[in-house]
Amino acid sequence: MMTETTTYEPPKVWTWDTENGGNWSKINRPIAGATHEAELPRGTHPLQLYSLGTPNGQKVTIMLEELLELGETGAEYDAHLIRIGDGEQFSSGFVSINPNSKIPALFDTDTGSRVFESGAILLYLAEKFGRFLPKDAAHRTEAMNWLFWLQGSAPYLGGGFGHFYAYAPEKFEYPINRFTMEVKRQMDVLDRELAQNRFLGGDEYTIADMVTWPWYGNLAMGDAYGAGEFLQVETYKNLRRWTDDILARPAVQRGRIVNRTWGPLEEQLHERHDASDFDLKTQDKIAPQTAE
Repeated sequence: MMTETTTYEPPKVWTWDTENGGNWSKINRPIAGATHEAELPRGTHPLQLYSLGTPNGQKVTIMLEELLELGETGAEYDAHLIRIGDGEQFSSGFVSINPNSKIPALFDTDTGSRVFESGAILLYLAEKFGRFLPKDAAHRTEAMNWLFWLQGSAPYLGGGFGHFYAYAPEKFEYPINRFTMEVKRQMDVLDRELAQNRFLGGDEYTIADMVTWPWYGNLAMGDAYGAGEFLQVETYKNLRRWTDDILARPAVQRGRIVNRTWGPLEEQLHERHDASDFDLKTQDKIAPQTAE
């Protein structure tokens, strides 16, 4: 890693440098709203998901596959691919469902509800189907504790550590050290909790595990940002045990590959419209992209 040789002095008024920002400089911008007119596709199932197989996207497809595994036919869904590298999240159709222009976004044709923010989508689905969220107040509260913990913690991992370690146009020691320290602290928080409980918040598998696994499970496996050795993920034994237990679930194995367009071909299912789509031999492949 390199150490900064100059000190940055912020100007009195910030201005947008469209060429600065690394891999994501073409889509990151300081304003909201649509950049172009385009309607979203609509499938035949009650739930219409517009997403990409990033950790945030995986949360929702894992939840939907878990519901289907339990026989909840109302959880049938169409998963439409949103190519964030091409700016498809800024279409007028997408912005109408999520004004924040981030994946994933869900439209429930049964209720006419738009649902955005991954944690909100899982909570919506848990309440709609009465699954994966404890009904007694104490256990429900504990699951909600971890749901909100994840929603507050993951930006340090993705937007902080992941950005500066893997995506920033230059490597700087201070931000990498700062976010590494926080990510390792978060892994220790999880490791200590999982030394006491099989799942986050107790012995019951809930949406708290589903929202957390795509971020910290992938990290514990060494798959995220190529940083497994750097972070010494093998030392977090309880986190690794939990990671392996959840990965062994068939619904997780399916959900983690939906809307994924990079990595081994057998781990890519660009769109999902029917359970038979998991026969990857029938899928047409598109050019892979890397997603933060």
